[in-house]
Amino acid sequence: MTVMRMDNVGIVVENIDAAVEFFTELGLTLEGRMPIEDEWAGRVTGLRGQRVEIAMLRTPDGHSRIELSRFDAPAIASDHRMAPVNALGYLRVMFTVQDIDDTLARLCKLGATLVDEVVDYQGVYRLCYLRGPEGVLIGLAQQLGQPASRANPMARQG
Repeated sequence: MTVMRMDNVGIVVENIDAAVEFFTELGLTLEGRMPIEDEWAGRVTGLRGQRVEIAMLRTPDGHSRIELSRFDAPAIASDHRMAPVNALGYLRVMFTVQDIDDTLARLCKLGATLVDEVVDYQGVYRLCYLRGPEGVLIGLAQQLGQPASRANPMARQG
């Protein structure tokens, strides 16, 4: 049996500064930011001649990362940022938070918008979807009835 661990989720954005600000406010830590233009990258992605800036952010629990990418070349091929939740392909990234109301308040100050409403799922979770920078769909989950230290592996540190 092969042991596997997810390394990162990639999200393509136009405004990488706004996206980094959003995800750091959510509690992720910026690990690094750099341009990628080398020929090897195009061989991996199938986009020969690509020029892209990436920012890598780590989740507070240290287990996962988000890679934000802003392409200078080639031109963006399609735009599905505002696709509804039943569209094929990438849907959303879900984060567990300690206080969903506080998290929403902080992210809405950066332009995030609630998709519909925060709901209680059978007294176990409070859940919502929101649109972050450029319409990126993010899910938030607050586990109910657990001490904060157990219910919140992704809580903002600090």
